[in-house]
Formats: sequence, C-alpha cells, structure tokens
Amino acid sequence: MYLKFENEKDTLIVYLMGELDHHSAEEVRTKIDDRLDRSGITKLIMDFTNVTFMDSSGIGVVIGRFKKLSLKKGEVCIANVNSSVKRVFELSGMFKIIKLYENLEQALSNF
Repeated sequence: MYLKFENEKDTLIVYLMGELDHHSAEEVRTKIDDRLDRSGITKLIMDFTNVTFMDSSGIGVVIGRFKKLSLKKGEVCIANVNSSVKRVFELSGMFKIIKLYENLEQALSNF
C-alpha cells in the first residue's frame, strides 16, 4: 500500500493506493497517525480511488482514525470508493457514523 498526503486548508487528504488488508493496515495506521500528530490537523479525508482491495482490517484503520479525531473534536470522511470496497463499508455499517462522498471536491466543499 502506498500513501500520498496533501494538505488542503485545515484538512489532511490521504490518497490510498493498493490493497488495504491485514498486511498493510498497521503501516497505514502508523503513517496517518504520525502525520495527524505532527500537523495538529483534525479533519481527515481518505481518498479510496486507487484502493483495489480492502478487508476488515481496513475498516479498523478508518474507525481508529475516526475515534482518534473524535477525541479532538475532529472529523473523518471517505471519498471515491469503488463498488467492492463500498460493499465492505456497507456491511460494516460504517456509513452510519462516517460520511461517504462521491469525489474529493464534494468532500472538501461539504466537510
């Protein structure tokens, strides 16, 4: 899994590329947390455009960042999710607490 970070105003955007599974989850978690801690940013958009596969470990990564930022009165949302990854999110019930946007522009304007 490859991660690309971008700051947009007061928001950290993380572009995830590859497979988000039990092999990559810990590294993804560590890198995102490190960036959030160093920057002090409390808004996070996770862009799933190039995520080819995700299992329950990916759910854990997203929920963990949601909990971390909720403690700081922050927010997390996700954008650009393909149908197979979206199905994993739907089965987890995560869309009840985390917003999904069709694209990054929507996420930035509504976040």
